[in-house]
Amino acid sequence: MTPLPGLAELTLDPTHQPEESPVPGLAALTLEPVHCRPELLDACADLINEQWPRSRASRLHSLGQSSDSFPLCLMLLSPHPTPGNAPIVVGHARLSRVLDRPQSLLVETVVVARALRGRGFGRRLMEGLEAFAQARGFHRLHLTTHDQLPFYAHLGYQLGEPVQGLVFTSRRLPAALLRAFPGAPCPRPPCKAPSLAAHAAPKASKGPSLPPPPPLPECLATSPPPPAGASPHSLLEAGYRDLRGGPIFWMEKDI
Repeated sequence: MTPLPGLAELTLDPTHQPEESPVPGLAALTLEPVHCRPELLDACADLINEQWPRSRASRLHSLGQSSDSFPLCLMLLSPHPTPGNAPIVVGHARLSRVLDRPQSLLVETVVVARALRGRGFGRRLMEGLEAFAQARGFHRLHLTTHDQLPFYAHLGYQLGEPVQGLVFTSRRLPAALLRAFPGAPCPRPPCKAPSLAAHAAPKASKGPSLPPPPPLPECLATSPPPPAGASPHSLLEAGYRDLRGGPIFWMEKDI
């Protein structure tokens, strides 16, 4: 995932965006749940598929599972340059509950339009996620990365242990799993579009785009993860690997 230093060209459907659009201002961005703006589902699917190609029907089905009960998909929106038109989807993220950790969320995916990478939109999206989660009573975020350690470390994330995200809707959970969640930490606010202007957004450094989120890795017995709090330069030896042997870094942050 990358908020990041690098993202997908705004080559969305012409009906959603003009061929050449001015760079949106950070102060005008808002963060909204996908299920509160169903008219933007197609534009959001286009943005994600530009980074991680997948069948359109499958992508729309996945986005359609978003709900206040989690998993929950969010969109980073910018006002359309033409008054009266729908906003432009410039970023996306997906959040899931974490098994046995009722106050934690797993950030499964983060993606920003390629044309806007390196301009602070990734940082703004991550800041928005943290504010969104905190407002709903959650106190910790977990995520994985292959190659964006410095970026996430700069945002305050540290190395952590793997967690099990619940990547399906709560209404399908077995009763044994539902008992792990005594209820939402606090009442969920209604769908609305909060302004993100209050957060400073320094320009993020450019970097490579992130590959699709990996499956839950197994710990390497001979290579335990470095202690939390280590500097980004000391995190080069991953304690976990994906099925292809590639390094996976689990990171977390108290919010």
